Amino acid sequence: MRPTTLIWHAFVVAAVLACGSKDKQATGQDNGWVKLFNGKDIDDWIVKIHHHEAGENFGNTFRVEDGMIKVRYDQYGDFNDQFGHLYYKQPFSRFHLIVEYRFTGTLQPGAPDYTLLNSGVMFHSQDPRTMPKEQNWPISVEMQFLAGLGDGRPRPTGNMCSPGTEIEYEGQRYNGHCLNSTSPTYDKDEWVTAELIVIEDSLITHVINGDTVLQYSKPTMGGGVVQGYDSAVWQPGKPLKSGYIALQSEGQPIDFRRVDIKDLSKR
Repeated sequence: MRPTTLIWHAFVVAAVLACGSKDKQATGQDNGWVKLFNGKDIDDWIVKIHHHEAGENFGNTFRVEDGMIKVRYDQYGDFNDQFGHLYYKQPFSRFHLIVEYRFTGTLQPGAPDYTLLNSGVMFHSQDPRTMPKEQNWPISVEMQFLAGLGDGRPRPTGNMCSPGTEIEYEGQRYNGHCLNSTSPTYDKDEWVTAELIVIEDSLITHVINGDTVLQYSKPTMGGGVVQGYDSAVWQPGKPLKSGYIALQSEGQPIDFRRVDIKDLSKR
């Protein structure tokens, strides 16, 4: 990427953040914001859960109650690695996403320890309809959400994880699977506002409660973690410039009360 291009995209992000401080409480399509979650149903969304076909909302995992999308596992029994994702019906490439979430409840029996008070939102994801029944995670980039464990140790939220993908951080290819942000630790049952500003594959910015906590660039297909994918989809090194957005379920109950987007490709 040419330096002038990076400077321009940084300018775009700064402008987006400045505008967001004024209009992020907008509703409907005011100021360009669109509600991906309408507060009533998830008819515009597609469920994909590991061990199940796309479109099957096993155990009523994703449900709408009290004007929120609630992720629950009361019909599961053992969790059995049934990692799930709820995808909005269309892909995006340049966007500003706002998600308000809170962790609640207790970890479902059988869920891995690392999923305790752990969830997230996936972006630049493959189409869920291209995922075989036994694919465990979507090829995507994740803005990871975490809550404090009550032990006094820092546990930032708004981190980056990379199932089936790789990124560049501070000008170099990042070799780890997850990359911590600089956010404070937030507790269970506390509402948190997470913002994600994505300019194709050029610059990605994570914002938590109004503060920029992480920036990186150049997501590509590659790396590990994802298993059971269709080999026809797998193209290591392919730049990820667009894709689907999905809310995550991986064993910890969580509520989402707002999922709004501004399509920056129209600016």
